[in-house]
Formats: sequence, structure tokens, C-alpha cells
Amino acid sequence: MRWWDIDSVLELEKDLFPEDAWSRGMFWSELAHARGAEATRRYLVAEQDGRVVGYAGLASAGTESDTGSARGADVQTIAVAREQWGTGLGSRLLTELLRAATAFDCAEVMLECRVDNVRAQKLYERFGFEAIGFRRGYYQPGNVDALVMRLTDPAASLRQEAASLRHEEDDQGTDTHG
Repeated sequence: MRWWDIDSVLELEKDLFPEDAWSRGMFWSELAHARGAEATRRYLVAEQDGRVVGYAGLASAGTESDTGSARGADVQTIAVAREQWGTGLGSRLLTELLRAATAFDCAEVMLECRVDNVRAQKLYERFGFEAIGFRRGYYQPGNVDALVMRLTDPAASLRQEAASLRHEEDDQGTDTHG
């Protein structure tokens, strides 16, 4: 994601999260930490026919994780346009965030997910995230609780997801090259 993507991202953000959409300033602030040798963020967009249809962001904490073993990261956001639901775009975005967490040498990844967003919870569980608690009234102004989830060893999750995809492709007779 670059600064010129922000307007398109905001349109999608407001459509998908009307009550608690991020502001322009929030995206600018995150992108300010996404470049250079000291980068602690990774933000990306997915485009189709020149239009943003998804985006995602991750922040590396740069400090010891909750377990005290190594650095941790937080999934800041993942969004997929409604017409792209069920296409695997959410999985591809999450895969890229986990690759970034691995590149940042993060031993664990945390996230918050609305308790009423079952679709997202199933995606995260498929990647190995486990529920570890709740944040009451986290999403405002709707006062919706957040389910806190954690993934230990994002690199292992990536290996498992890759193996799963290879197995699905073998079942479908699809060749993968490269």
C-alpha cells in the first residue's frame, strides 16, 4: 500500500466497517512506519481491473512477545470487498501478512476480531490462530466485543498452509509452476 492507495482503501473501509472505519490519518500514520530500514509495518493492497478489492496491514511490535520468547506482531486490518468473498483473497492477504511477520522475525502474531465476524474467525482458525480472550466493547461506537486470537510460530503456519494448498491442487488436477 502506498499513499496514492489511501482514497480507494478508505472507500472500501467505509463500505465494510461503517461504524468503526479507520480515518485517513490512521492509514497515513501506519504507512509512515512501512518503509526504510527501520520499518515496523507491512501494508498491502489487492487490485482487480485497477480497483482496490482488498487490503491488509501488520505491525511488528519490535519488543518481546507475551510469551517473553521473541518479537511479536499484530494484524492491524484485513478487508476484502464483498464481491470477492469466498474467492480466497482473504487467505492470500493473511498469507502475505504472515510472511511479513516471519521476515520481521516475529515468533507470534496477535489480532482482534469482532465476535460477530464468524467468517473471519474461521479464516484465522484455519491458519492456526487460537482464541485467548476477549476485549469488552473494543469496537466503538457499536460497543461490540473483540475476540483476541494468537498464532504462535507464523512460519510453521505458512508451511502448513502451503502444504494444504498443494494437496488441494493435486486433488483438482491443477499444476503449479515456479
